[in-house]
Amino acid sequence: AALVSVEALRICGQPTTDLVCVGMPGFGSSQRTQDNSVALAAALGASFEVLSIAALSTQVLKGVGHALALEDDCSVDDVIQKLRSLPELGDTSFENVQARLRTLLLMTKANQVGGIVVGTGDLSEKALGWSTYAGDQIAMYDVNAGVPKTLIQHVMRWVVDHRAAHWENENAAALSSALVSVLETPISPELLPPDAEGDVAQLTEDVLGPYEVHDFFLYHFSVHGRSFDQTLDLAHLVFGKQYDPETLRSYAHRFVSRFFTHQFKRSCTPDAPKVLAVGLSPRADWRMPSDAQSEIWLSTIDKWVPKGST
Repeated sequence: AALVSVEALRICGQPTTDLVCVGMPGFGSSQRTQDNSVALAAALGASFEVLSIAALSTQVLKGVGHALALEDDCSVDDVIQKLRSLPELGDTSFENVQARLRTLLLMTKANQVGGIVVGTGDLSEKALGWSTYAGDQIAMYDVNAGVPKTLIQHVMRWVVDHRAAHWENENAAALSSALVSVLETPISPELLPPDAEGDVAQLTEDVLGPYEVHDFFLYHFSVHGRSFDQTLDLAHLVFGKQYDPETLRSYAHRFVSRFFTHQFKRSCTPDAPKVLAVGLSPRADWRMPSDAQSEIWLSTIDKWVPKGST
């Protein structure tokens, strides 16, 4: 999103400092991702500031009587320590308060500077509902909503290998270094605190499954309208050396369940450019009721037998 914004500013003849980047560390923000944000903004010549959300989140948790913040004098450190000893308290309300406060701060900052909030959510996250409703699910414009996660990674690598040096930017080497660090950082929402050693405790693909498989499902499901027994046969041909049939079946089950369950988030998604053949905008390519049922698709997945199996 930052790369797109900087290119848009160049096209409009505006300085890159008009891109206002905001670091918003919370309970789970690792030092690496905070360092990545500082390095990327500096390499792009963008403005940068930090607005921490941990203390604000603690106040909201206190206000609703969350079990992590019952004491009047509860601090951010108290919340983190209690969560490490009682991880079951890290529930949806704990995670989502952080995403929603980030959006509140960004929207307020955009009003303050006369700007717009550029959304970072990509096509894969839209498909799987991997966002917080009224949090990172919303923005004033989404630049990545038409691009799947796997392609975004390839685009970033292309910028590193071929584009950075041609941006008339004396910080080309710094930009390449910052992007490589982002690419090498595990994909995570970082809403749960790191472990005692500082390692990320919440890895997205451990929860969802691999994005490469989900992006494959999305393409064949939405563009070609294939049934899931056909799609799984193709997935078995493509990914058979990496994932056994039962693993692929579990990923397909997860994809369909999440795709149907989270349509309500896509029903009010921000405007975005359509980039590929796949589009999930409710105003164009994808019109689906939020209460659509997934049983037929899930049943097909359950009954699937890989070709060649007995």
